Amino acid sequence: MANLTEEERRKAEEKERKKAEVRARLEEAARAKKGKKGFMTPERKRKLRTLLRKNAAEAVKREQERRAAERREMLSKRCGQPKNLDGMNADAMKKVCQEYHDRISKLEYNKYDLEYDVRQKDYLINELQVQVSDMRGKFLKPALKKVSKYDAKLEKMAKVAAKADQDFRQNLKRVQSTKFTVDDDKDTKDQPDWAKKGGHKLEVEEAEADE
Repeated sequence: MANLTEEERRKAEEKERKKAEVRARLEEAARAKKGKKGFMTPERKRKLRTLLRKNAAEAVKREQERRAAERREMLSKRCGQPKNLDGMNADAMKKVCQEYHDRISKLEYNKYDLEYDVRQKDYLINELQVQVSDMRGKFLKPALKKVSKYDAKLEKMAKVAAKADQDFRQNLKRVQSTKFTVDDDKDTKDQPDWAKKGGHKLEVEEAEADE
């Protein structure tokens, strides 16, 4: 009985060992299969795209808010705080209008200076570009002329038609029949003496002989 129990225990241990080996092989195969797919699974890619879009939208919103704040600050600095015109008399209102006029004149003067500086810098940039183009002009590739594909096809068709016409003319058979030719001797025989070649000369000679 003790031997039977020992045998059963040994078989049970062997069975458990085989199960452990099979489980280990399956886990290793699963890890290898998962490693082949890579770190970026479709689910992770989808989450990453969603996160990037969200961050981009937040960045755009922050940039818009920053620009709006800068604009409000600049307008407040240049235009000053709005004046309260309630209860002002004519002299006080004239003074406020004069202050605004002076401020506008100063801003226009600064605007002219800035525009002049911009024009000068644009001119300088243009001159530098011209110098660079002159320095490496011989290395510039000429602009290629764009040829329409239809023009190329038409030219090819014209060449084929001209070649076919030439081949057709060369292949024509020459007619050796004299059916439609004119027999000069026969025509001369049927003609009167005065119409024959040299007939006038013969008559002149006969007239001279009679004399």
